[in-house]
Amino acid sequence: MVAKGSTGHKGESHEERFLQAFEDYNDALFRHAKLRISDREKAIDLVHDTYTKVWSYVRSGHEIENFRPFLYKVLNNLIIDEYRKRKEASLDAILDQEGIDEGLFDELSEDNVDSLAATIDGRKAFEQLETLPDEYREVLILRFVDGLGPKEISELIEETENVVSVRIHRGLKTLRIMIEREERSRDEKRLLNQKKNT
Repeated sequence: MVAKGSTGHKGESHEERFLQAFEDYNDALFRHAKLRISDREKAIDLVHDTYTKVWSYVRSGHEIENFRPFLYKVLNNLIIDEYRKRKEASLDAILDQEGIDEGLFDELSEDNVDSLAATIDGRKAFEQLETLPDEYREVLILRFVDGLGPKEISELIEETENVVSVRIHRGLKTLRIMIEREERSRDEKRLLNQKKNT
């Protein structure tokens, strides 16, 4: 057990480091949870549970070298548990239904992913993000909102970099399809209204 005033990292007590981590990452963790869960109250609960678990871990004598990835890891596990409770449709079922093909693996490079991301309207993407399957939403938020690279994401979600790259690519393609579908629908409604008014 670590004594309350004992020190670890750079002469700071474990409590001081924990409080600093709370101050530094609380807002970012909440935004991440809110985007993933789409429920403000649940997001608050999950972030609270994250800090509670991490504090228990620290108080039981464990040293945390870098709080940011550790906090994201704990939060990510809680979000996964939440999704398991919701029994969301499996990735395979959605892929079969949508018929989305991730393309050739050379298309999955960072440059190609960034090019694909650049073709998507950010505001519209955020509107559609909530409707994406969690496997896609998770990696897209970690990549484009939290600014983590594929290697960091792969460590965080315990998948290979290749799996992460495939999910990012599929997620972006799915988003683009959804946005295009919505735009077509909007254009068709506009044309119908114009015909009615003439």
